[in-house]
Amino acid sequence: MKKHLSQIWHKFKTGTRELFSQETVETFAESSKAVLEGAKTLEEQGKKLQHLKPILEQSSSLIEILCSPEIQLVGAALPFVPIAIALLKFYREKTHNEPTLEECVAIISQAAYLESFKEILSLPEYQEILANWNTQANNEAVTKQLKQLGEIELDAKAARRVIVAFPDSQLGQSLNQLLLAWLQQAGVSYNQAQVLTERVAHNIEVHFLQALAASGDSVKQLAELYRNGGIEAIQQDVSIDQYLEEQIATKPEEKVFNESFSFKDIYVTPQARLVDKNGKIDTQTNPFNLETWAKSILLNNNPHIKRQVMFIQGGPGRGKSVFCRMFADWVRQYLHPMWTPILIRLRDIDEFQSSLEETLRSRVKADFAQSDDGWLTDAHTRFLFILDGFDELRIERSNNQSVERFLRQVGTFQNDAEESKVMGHQVLITGREMALHGIDRLPPNLARVEIAEMDSDLQNQWFDNWHQQFPTDKTTTFKEFLQNDKCCPAPVKELAKEPLLLYMLVAMHRDDKLDISQFEQATGTTAKILVYEQALDWVLSRQRSDSRHPDLNYELTRQNPEALRRLLAEAAVCVVQSGGESASMQMVKARLQQDDELKELIARAEKELGEEALKTALGAFYIKSNSSNGVEFFHKIFQEFLCAEKLKQRLEEWTEPGKRGKTFNTDDKQLYEEIYDLLGYGGLTPEIVEYLISLLINSKEFRPVQLFKRLENFYVRWCEGEFIDAPPENLPQKKMRQLREQRIQLGQRQVNVYTGLNVLILLLELHRYAQRKDELKQDINFYPSGQLDAKNRFTDTLLCIINYSNSIEIGKFNTVVGQFLSGANLARTNLSYTILIRANLSGADLSGANLTRTNLIHANLSHTNLKGTKLIRAYLSEANLSRANLSGADLIRANLIRANLKGANLNHANLSGANFISPDLSRADLRNVYLRSANLIRANLSGANLSGAILIRVNLSHTNLSGANLNSANLSRANLENITWDEHTNWEDVEGLETANNVPESLKQLLGLN
Repeated sequence: MKKHLSQIWHKFKTGTRELFSQETVETFAESSKAVLEGAKTLEEQGKKLQHLKPILEQSSSLIEILCSPEIQLVGAALPFVPIAIALLKFYREKTHNEPTLEECVAIISQAAYLESFKEILSLPEYQEILANWNTQANNEAVTKQLKQLGEIELDAKAARRVIVAFPDSQLGQSLNQLLLAWLQQAGVSYNQAQVLTERVAHNIEVHFLQALAASGDSVKQLAELYRNGGIEAIQQDVSIDQYLEEQIATKPEEKVFNESFSFKDIYVTPQARLVDKNGKIDTQTNPFNLETWAKSILLNNNPHIKRQVMFIQGGPGRGKSVFCRMFADWVRQYLHPMWTPILIRLRDIDEFQSSLEETLRSRVKADFAQSDDGWLTDAHTRFLFILDGFDELRIERSNNQSVERFLRQVGTFQNDAEESKVMGHQVLITGREMALHGIDRLPPNLARVEIAEMDSDLQNQWFDNWHQQFPTDKTTTFKEFLQNDKCCPAPVKELAKEPLLLYMLVAMHRDDKLDISQFEQATGTTAKILVYEQALDWVLSRQRSDSRHPDLNYELTRQNPEALRRLLAEAAVCVVQSGGESASMQMVKARLQQDDELKELIARAEKELGEEALKTALGAFYIKSNSSNGVEFFHKIFQEFLCAEKLKQRLEEWTEPGKRGKTFNTDDKQLYEEIYDLLGYGGLTPEIVEYLISLLINSKEFRPVQLFKRLENFYVRWCEGEFIDAPPENLPQKKMRQLREQRIQLGQRQVNVYTGLNVLILLLELHRYAQRKDELKQDINFYPSGQLDAKNRFTDTLLCIINYSNSIEIGKFNTVVGQFLSGANLARTNLSYTILIRANLSGADLSGANLTRTNLIHANLSHTNLKGTKLIRAYLSEANLSRANLSGADLIRANLIRANLKGANLNHANLSGANFISPDLSRADLRNVYLRSANLIRANLSGANLSGAILIRVNLSHTNLSGANLNSANLSRANLENITWDEHTNWEDVEGLETANNVPESLKQLLGLN
């Protein structure tokens, strides 16, 4: 049977009127001590209870106390739950009637709501509201909500709904509306009032369950509920609180490396830019506050917004992980229990489960997730899952499909969470943009942003925080250095735009280990290397003693500094070859066996200081241990720079002149073995290659011609399959076995492919370097696909390599080598049907090459020689072809949507049937080009030379022909709808206009066609 809330309250007021006398309060409190928890509190508050008597008698609900001028009693800790239990018990004893379930719920829920409000309002962030409490009479909005509250009907079903899902129940929503109206009456802004109200609603459960526990057997309806699972729910809440205190609240307090200050002391919230569905970053609008963006999605009730997965991308050192820590703690402080943050490092996932729910459970070790199978379908709890480091998933090294499947699971999970009535969770992921490359189907509900570089305002905020920790003139000096364009090289400025590297630079300067005077003449990569060199010296010279092994660092740094540097380099090679951010300690030790001095040093240290000596030594130099007994560098640039140094050392050794009649000190057999050892892993990164080439160029031991010839000889043998076809145990097998011993799952074929492709990258770099040096051009000229034969036929070697590489994974060649093809000599090379998406082919010679049906979407082909190239049905949408030479090229039915052909030479090119929607052809040379039936909708042809062009049946609607030269062009049956032109457009001797479609009237008049 349904009852209005006002009816229930009237019934209890009538039956418990005697409770409000002083005598009754004292008697009742005394007699209830054995059964009523909080009776002592009730006795102490007796006078206040009498003071409330007229309010209680005049109100239509218990909650109306909240809206009374005497609301300051909330701040005086009036015990609402004990009062409610007292009402129920006193009513039962006086009337000899058992309160119904809905009556118990109506009274207890209001009291619990008041307790929840009292608790939330006591938090530090709401003290200003409490201090400026408004005691004015209720306005119209509050009065209206009070009336509606009294009219709510409760039956047993509705009462149970209040118990299991209070925020979503009719009573809960009505109480929220009342509180929201009252807070706004008290001068609180709508947004703040809304957040406060939701926090109160989601915080009520613990007070409700405490009321059930306190009631005992005095109220049978409540006692039964308590016996049927109330204690388990309380335990869940305690488990969540414990997780938040131990795993979330502690993160901002962690020290920055071995400094005396924590992350929160110097943290500034990063800015971000939007990223569209194609991965393009919005650089046209100003960056926005990343935390504000994340809050706007988290607190948005729009169903479309709530379906979105927040994906925050950014390079290493941009502050992704620190943001996750700080934002998780902000949610804990200001939105829990409305939102409960769960922070997971994705690198800790060893294996994907069959569903995201199981994967999450495998990483959340707290009791609330492990003991409750329905922890994700509890309507009381909404989790914000912060998944940090998508690019660091361990499984990614060997199975990209598993990573793609995981990402799709995340997208599906977020959709299901929005559609479900019992799940309302939100997912936030961070990672590098490169981690998404190679994933064919990204979830459509990814809301992507890129963390922007620190601008001057953020840097100033950061320096203000740093100055709080180190109030010296050095802080100001270095800040002025960074802002001085004449003294500070651009690369150093760029490094300082990353929070982690900014810390490193400022800390080095603080410790007198960064000599800024050396940067006056440094430019480009040289300036970066200068920073890294000084940073390594700083790291190696800092004495950060370990209390357990106080003498180890001294021994390593003072007696064997060069050996230690080699130790760090070997650790870097291990991390790079592991394909992630860390390497096992076992792998590091195995590589150290190749260096006799290091081997002896570590053996002596372990004998004196124990088996943890190596880990301790590495930990002292910005290399940290992780949960899987591995090591990782605090920033990617160190592992890449040290790896480049190791490669430089080996490349120089490979060309050292031999003794006693030997051409080289390292013979071919040893050379091939060392090539597989150093390069038999996933591809070289652009950063490693950049550092390597710069280090070689500035080295006196660099012998480019000899190095080129030795690497080219290896490359030719590799192309012929000599190494993988050799009898067991051949070099690819040996390297595979070594890697698998370290749990790096690369097969023999993968090792062989990566080795060859890495050598190809080095040869391409040597070729590009030599073409800038007149003295080297003749001796170093690399043809990746082999030189043309006497009959000048297509060369297929590179096509075979591409197909061989793609046997590992589709697009593997492009992923590894594509960004290193600029300036390559690929004339007459057969590259048909290959994938070169986003490849860097700028300045390459592709004259006469076969690129039929080749995928060149987003490729950089600027300044490329494509003269006479076959591009039939090639995919060139959004490719950069600015200033490319396409004269005589065959582009029949090629896809050139939104391609950049600005200034390109298309003289005599065949573009019949090509799709040119929205291309930029401004100032392009299109003389005598064949464009029959091509689609040039919205093309920019301003200033283009189209003299003699065949434009029969071409769709030129909405095309810009301002300043274009159309002398003698054939426009028969062309579509000229809504074209634009100006007085500089040359229409002299144009043919076919009389048969063209949609010729503008003004153009007809201009040319006398009427």
